[in-house]
Amino acid sequence: MTTPHDTMALAQQIAQHHSHLQIGQPLSAAEATLPTDALLPQTQAAALQGVRMLGFIEADAQSLAQAWWRQTQRLGQFDPLHWPDQAVDFEMPAWPRQNAFAPCPRALGLYAVLPNANWVARMAQASVPTLQLRFKSDKPAEVASEVRAAVKAVEGTEALLFINDHWQHAIDAGAYGVHLGQEDLDSADLSAIRHAGLRLGLSTHGYAEMMIADALSPSYIAMGAVFPTTLKNMPTAPQGLGRLGAYAKLMEGQSLVAIGGIDEARFADVRRTGVGSIAVVRALVTAADPEGTARDLMRRLDG
Repeated sequence: MTTPHDTMALAQQIAQHHSHLQIGQPLSAAEATLPTDALLPQTQAAALQGVRMLGFIEADAQSLAQAWWRQTQRLGQFDPLHWPDQAVDFEMPAWPRQNAFAPCPRALGLYAVLPNANWVARMAQASVPTLQLRFKSDKPAEVASEVRAAVKAVEGTEALLFINDHWQHAIDAGAYGVHLGQEDLDSADLSAIRHAGLRLGLSTHGYAEMMIADALSPSYIAMGAVFPTTLKNMPTAPQGLGRLGAYAKLMEGQSLVAIGGIDEARFADVRRTGVGSIAVVRALVTAADPEGTARDLMRRLDG
């Protein structure tokens, strides 16, 4: 017969062995044990407490605990040292899928997130392979004009252009794809984007959001923020290289983009996690020589 002490011992083993995944504000052993855990099978309760002790937000902790329980059933034993990394344990359907968006290259290379069409033109001419227009305006006419200009700017180049948020303008202008955040999923017409043949990229900030994104079968999944960033308020603490590597292993075979606070000094470490693309914002737009910086970053990514 198992006891709460046994469960906590397993939870502590999980937290200690996988300490490289710890970020944010990890819970203490006492805080990680919630009353509802008593209703769960011991292995699931232990996994739930262990990942809480590593600082995973509750939605991610629940997702991981359920995956650990399925892994235990599949393997026939509970292994606190084996971090869940198989799609089947997260109930992710196999590919190919009927609801899939148009595919994009698995390795999107350097992915430049840019504030306007002029920047898109510069980076397209610098041979940056993947670009995103992140144009901020509450005036539809301005947005439409900027999206059209950005699409025009990549004509005759090999650059793949994604439009952030403004999916209808992207469809109208014939862009390569659209990038959406989790907060945009309820308002965007995903069927219209798919029917128009545009690629879809989705932002995620942990396991729970990755599962939401994966169920939609997008063209790529962006994972971040990897490191601290001041560009926008993030819903979670920076994920760090340990978690990014775990995410990449789970989503192996899909097109993945790492984003958030990544500069030249961190490129090699991010690349080693297994992602096929690295997105940059400040590393380019604040550089003294953006074109030269782009060339250097592409060499680092391809080397």
